[in-house]
Amino acid sequence: MASSSTGRHPRVLYDCDVPPGPSIHAWRPPLDGVVEVLHASFGSHAYPMHAHDAWTLLLVDNGAVRYDLDRHERGAYGRLVTLLPPKVPHNGAAADGHGFRKRVLYLEPAQLPDRLIGAAVDEPALLDPGLHRMISTVHRLIRSPGDEPAADDLLAVSLERLRTRLADHQAPPPHPGAARNLRDLLESHLVGGLSLRAASGELHFTPAHLVRSFRREYGMTPHQYVISRRVDLARRLILSGHPLSAVAVRSGFYDQPHLVRHFKRILGVVPSRFTTA
Repeated sequence: MASSSTGRHPRVLYDCDVPPGPSIHAWRPPLDGVVEVLHASFGSHAYPMHAHDAWTLLLVDNGAVRYDLDRHERGAYGRLVTLLPPKVPHNGAAADGHGFRKRVLYLEPAQLPDRLIGAAVDEPALLDPGLHRMISTVHRLIRSPGDEPAADDLLAVSLERLRTRLADHQAPPPHPGAARNLRDLLESHLVGGLSLRAASGELHFTPAHLVRSFRREYGMTPHQYVISRRVDLARRLILSGHPLSAVAVRSGFYDQPHLVRHFKRILGVVPSRFTTA
């Protein structure tokens, strides 16, 4: 839900593709709680035993990965969602001679409670097609400038689902009051934007609980609500004679193409064709 008008392109940390070596693209996204995103493909490379200071949330899109964790041999492949805990050593290599392609979110340790480390060590791979789709969509959204707030909403719900799976308990039911309070808060930060983490701190509900409550109450995510209201503001500015470049900034969009894309999606026409009868 952070402002798309002040967003920025991901900062590339390293990017290489030197056949027959690995192809790696890594960056730090403007997303709360994510310290690194990694999209990579490997052929014969094998990771030695190592450890991270972050949670490793892994999808393997092609091939299969064999790795050791806590003296047990494990595998990551197909529709599995793999979660490796911080500071627990592991290695990794292709399970066969064909290599693998993966996408990874490295999460701040505080994104998941320490008490789940043991559960993640015991069962690092989860077969959960819905969770897999959500995390895959997060990866898609964070590669599109201006859509990071949508990724933030979806990641919060994904992490709550992970916590529920690992701790084997149900999330609390949606709260109508939380939804209404969040709507009022979003309205007061419509153009400048407000991060989900900031809203959580102000309203004293977890980010995931806010997203679920909002979606139950209004049938859309907080970010979808913000985008729809920004389009509503943009149409008023257009009818008042403001140029599109100014409309995009004044209505809170990342840039003019970001405005055009959502304007057409919601209203069916591009802004330049939206005029009075």
